[in-house]
Amino acid sequence: MKKLIGIDIGGSHIAAAQVQIHARTTTLSHFFESDVDTFGSAESIIAAWTETIMKTAGAATDYYVGIAMPGPYDYENGISLIKDQGKMASLHQLSVKNMLAESLGILPQQIAFTNDAEAFLIGESYAGAGRDFQNSIGITLGTGLGSAIKVHEVVKDAKLWTAPFRDSIAEDYLGTAWFRSYALENFGLQISGVKDLITPTIDAEISRKIFSVFGRSLGEFLFPYLVRLHTEGVVVGGKISLAAANYLPETQNYLETMGYSVPFKISELGEKSALIGACFPFIQH
Repeated sequence: MKKLIGIDIGGSHIAAAQVQIHARTTTLSHFFESDVDTFGSAESIIAAWTETIMKTAGAATDYYVGIAMPGPYDYENGISLIKDQGKMASLHQLSVKNMLAESLGILPQQIAFTNDAEAFLIGESYAGAGRDFQNSIGITLGTGLGSAIKVHEVVKDAKLWTAPFRDSIAEDYLGTAWFRSYALENFGLQISGVKDLITPTIDAEISRKIFSVFGRSLGEFLFPYLVRLHTEGVVVGGKISLAAANYLPETQNYLETMGYSVPFKISELGEKSALIGACFPFIQH
């Protein structure tokens, strides 16, 4: 059996684990994570990622590395297209696959890249909250909006973060930045993120109002996609999902009034889902 290492790379963070995939279950071991200065040079970023991956590999020298990576990316060829987000800018247009393979001492074909939202939904669909859905949407709510769709066994990045919504795009209404700006503009509150709204220091009624607006926005945005894709359920992950009890009832109320109510399931695997999903290119092949 192939030794698989799942990797989840964010803007300034890497998590890695050995992944064993069984019949509808998974096991993770040798988990390591670290912060990475992704404003640095390409060589320093690759070196930092290599260090964490080799810790996870341990004594193993022949292994396969599945990497969940945010876009934009040429995932098939492992070339970074990230340019204007600041982080990882030094890797723009470089073959990260070849650089990392050389650094790890393995072949490029032993490395595969998957969009991070796809990896999330693949992992949850195989061994987590989405296992009962044939057709589903996966969304990760946090600093940004990640999204993927699953139709039977096919999972694809939905790229909904740039979808037109109201007077802008979806991510402007469905991420941490919206919570900060809405709280400041409407209540004079300076918050760092959603977690501040569920602390005793914030008036509970104000928090309720903010979450209610967010929940309705989520429902309004998702509705046409749920109908179009004949979606059976939605799997929700990301940091904002930890406060789901505060806003999902409003989301579901809206969908009920529109005549298309579907179950929402909160991620069961957390950060493990992307690590698992990132390894699936090697399972499928």
